[in-house]
Amino acid sequence: MKRIQRKTIVIALLALLLAAGIAYALMSPKQENPPPQAAAPKPALTVTAVQPQQSALPIRLAANGNIMAWQEASIGSESNGLRLAEVKVNVGDAVRAGEVLATFAGESVDADVAQARASVLEAEALAADAAANAARARTLEASGALSAQQIAQYLTTEQTAKARVAAAKATLAAQQLRLRHVQVVAPDSGVISDRKATVGAVVPAGTELFRLIRKGRLEWRAEVTATELGRIRTGTPATLVAANGTQLKGKVRMVGPTVDQQSRSALVYVDLEPSADKNAPAKAGMFARGEFDLGTSPALSVPQQAVILRDGFSYLFRLNPDGRVSQLKVQTGRRLGDRVEILEGLPRDASVVASGAGFLNDGDAVRVVAAPAGNGASAAASAAPARQ
Repeated sequence: MKRIQRKTIVIALLALLLAAGIAYALMSPKQENPPPQAAAPKPALTVTAVQPQQSALPIRLAANGNIMAWQEASIGSESNGLRLAEVKVNVGDAVRAGEVLATFAGESVDADVAQARASVLEAEALAADAAANAARARTLEASGALSAQQIAQYLTTEQTAKARVAAAKATLAAQQLRLRHVQVVAPDSGVISDRKATVGAVVPAGTELFRLIRKGRLEWRAEVTATELGRIRTGTPATLVAANGTQLKGKVRMVGPTVDQQSRSALVYVDLEPSADKNAPAKAGMFARGEFDLGTSPALSVPQQAVILRDGFSYLFRLNPDGRVSQLKVQTGRRLGDRVEILEGLPRDASVVASGAGFLNDGDAVRVVAAPAGNGASAAASAAPARQ
């Protein structure tokens, strides 16, 4: 009996405790549980930010063309049937106007000059005798000692003798001219670009012996399309890149008056700055690419390292107030140094990622730090990927 009573008492106590707990729960005021605090996103990368800049960028027009001689002079032989005795210049030599380039053997011409000089002396002697006879005939004309026919004959002989003197002098001048042509001289200053003269050759008159680039001047004949031709004016500066990478400067001398019907392009003649160096990078006949400087225009630009190329398109990452980035598809334009022009897709007041953009994706959280002092390379090195 005592065991049953003890068990009954325990059950009653448990029931009483359960009832008290239920009553306390019902009587206590209800409290709403606060929502769990959202965890801050973990940055994927430490980056630096930059604002787009409004600056003036140069306007350039690219073109291709050949480097040619400004003018070429053909130097030929003016003597006929003479042997070439000496050649004094070679290809690449710089010459001055009037400088002797080659010499022909002139023995036969010297003999012809001596003969012509003797003919002049003979003609002058005959002319002097005829003049004396004509003078005596004039004094006797009034006396009637000589007939009119004889007087006319003396006067005619005098005129004939004078004509023979003039003819002999003309022959002498021609032979002296041949003697001067024994020496081949440069008609202008410049550089010898071709030589066909060979010592010992007997060449006819008119045979080309040398070619000369006048004044040593070269020009770039750029091919420009008809749509861009109106933007170029006389005096527009141009910059060329030679085959070895050397830059050359020049100015537009003339814009071609006609447009090719097949290619729809015209030639623009650019005078290159002369160089006294024989080994100058610009040579006649060389192909070169270049640009015309057409002035400047305002442009919105960002650092080149901020622009990312993906799938053939250009992108920037804009920084949002929540610490995340948004990928923007942009259209790029001109480039100057480490700056790239943005034509479309970027608001002027946006803040973009300057370094480390290549490791980001759309929506990534980032931590922005101040750009370190120094060049862009040190800023790019400070952006270390922290992707988990």
